[in-house]
Amino acid sequence: MVFIIHPVVQLMAIVVTLYVFYLGVLRFRFLHLRHKSVFRWKRHVALGGIALFLLLAGMVGGMAVVYLYWRRLLIMGAHSTVALAMVPFIIFGIVSGVYMNRRRENAKLLSLAHGLNNLAILVLALAQVVSGLMVFRALGLGG
Repeated sequence: MVFIIHPVVQLMAIVVTLYVFYLGVLRFRFLHLRHKSVFRWKRHVALGGIALFLLLAGMVGGMAVVYLYWRRLLIMGAHSTVALAMVPFIIFGIVSGVYMNRRRENAKLLSLAHGLNNLAILVLALAQVVSGLMVFRALGLGG
């Protein structure tokens, strides 16, 4: 049962992240392509923070489960490596998002860096789904 909590939390985070990405694309279109669009700033900020913290919490939870069962960390190969690689991206996403939310200025370069950074997080999180399924199968937990 405990093995299912980590993937459920991470999948919830990915679903929220996909929606936040959609909201960010609307902002990108407005700032960089001069398309008319409505940017739901508060929703993007609130759900973006939730998504990033869920991803971090899920990583900690996954590492805790591994440690509880095997008394070791980072033993899941690429799945562990990619998770650790995501941490600085997530921290930058949180810090840059908080900064832009507090300043509320039209920081085109920072918003572009923030968006590209968080797109990288989304791509890595989707790759984690694939490697996570491989871990589940290797442990005899998946079909």
